[in-house]
Amino acid sequence: METSKIQLFGIPNCDSVKKARTWLDQKGLEYDFQDFKKIKINEDQIEFWCSIVDWVSLVNKKSTTWRGLSKIEQDFVIDQKSACEILLKNPSLVKRPVIWQKKPANVVVGVQPALWEKLFDQ
Repeated sequence: METSKIQLFGIPNCDSVKKARTWLDQKGLEYDFQDFKKIKINEDQIEFWCSIVDWVSLVNKKSTTWRGLSKIEQDFVIDQKSACEILLKNPSLVKRPVIWQKKPANVVVGVQPALWEKLFDQ
């Protein structure tokens, strides 16, 4: 089976992203780092991630970005469609890191070394 390169999404100064980068580097795994501050995530990416993981795990409700939203905006996020909309408008709401591999289809949200080991350390 052909595998695609691992994509790591996040921001460089995030401690969780640093942990993921260190883990991938230590395992000698190649990956492309996608900085949320420099690239815009698109609807296809968000929808793909939601097809693999629950949308609830993608929305970082502990973030300062979430706390900065109005109560109306927060209450709007009730399902996958509304989560995708708010994440597209506010990429800083995406829980970090997101590690994504298209083939085979793998998406891991947050720091999960045991799961990374199973999925990516071939």
